[in-house]
Amino acid sequence: MTSPPPGSPPLAVEVEGPFACFTRPELKTERFSYPVMTPSAAKGVLEAIFWKPEFSYRIERIEVLKPIRWVSVRRNEVDQTTSADWVRKAMDDPAERFDVEAHRDQRHMKALRDVAYRIHAHIRLRDHADAHPAKYRDQFRRRVERGACFSQPFLGTREFSASFFKPTDRAPIADSEDLGVMLHSIDYSAKREAYRWFHAAMAEGVLHVPERGGELPGSPSGRTGGRG
Repeated sequence: MTSPPPGSPPLAVEVEGPFACFTRPELKTERFSYPVMTPSAAKGVLEAIFWKPEFSYRIERIEVLKPIRWVSVRRNEVDQTTSADWVRKAMDDPAERFDVEAHRDQRHMKALRDVAYRIHAHIRLRDHADAHPAKYRDQFRRRVERGACFSQPFLGTREFSASFFKPTDRAPIADSEDLGVMLHSIDYSAKREAYRWFHAAMAEGVLHVPERGGELPGSPSGRTGGRG
């Protein structure tokens, strides 16, 4: 993986939606959102718009463009996931059914409403890439202008879809807040998934993301819930 050339401009895109939930990892049973989009969620939005195996996105900063507003939601979920063995059994036996009512669980979600963000990111070429980052930045911009995407971008959870468009001159909000520990990235290069973290803080509506995160001592190797 190579860093962008010195002075290389970042790409930018604005995203917004009626709802968002960027789940804090310490509160997974009852979903509770960070007040700001996380770098992992931002990366997921960019990859939904344009993805190539020749590069990855390095999130530089995230600007919050609308006041932070909260909403409480109660929703029905199931307390189990289907396994590959169960799917094979159901394919062999049409009478096999998953009893949703027996496994229904009502959970609370503290989410965000009426959100808008501006994402700034650099393109980091992989070793086998044979083109300049400018080529991929231009392809990304053209897709944003056309409203094209590989899959529907979402804001933390798949039920909260996002709209995206060219960056505007809207100013970030004036709020500042210490956000605590936040997921930076997941490193798949090792034999196990390595989770990288950083201490996040919003300064006058802007979350600056360091180039690298660090592993927390004794931190479990587990997902933090979707892209959030």
